[in-house]
Amino acid sequence: MYAIIATGGKQYKVSEGDIIKVEKLGVEAGDKVTFDQVLLVSGDDVKVGVPTVNGASVEADVIDNVKGKKVIVYKYKRKTGYHKKNGHRQQLTAVKITKINA
Repeated sequence: MYAIIATGGKQYKVSEGDIIKVEKLGVEAGDKVTFDQVLLVSGDDVKVGVPTVNGASVEADVIDNVKGKKVIVYKYKRKTGYHKKNGHRQQLTAVKITKINA
């Protein structure tokens, strides 16, 4: 059984036991989180939401708040001597999917 959820402006295909990294949720490690925006649930039959499936939710445990890989931002303008190097690491939350409620 798997589900497709939407959180942080992105969509994730999850099943029970999966560990995924989503945009920062602002909760502490060890807390429980419920995702209500379930777009699709697949099991014995497939339920497709319009836009979400009524009464479906996905429960998860928060493992840790982490940072993503560093992305280098380099700005450069030719002939003027202007160049600027900057880096960014996105804040993420690692969650473990515990239950899919259809």
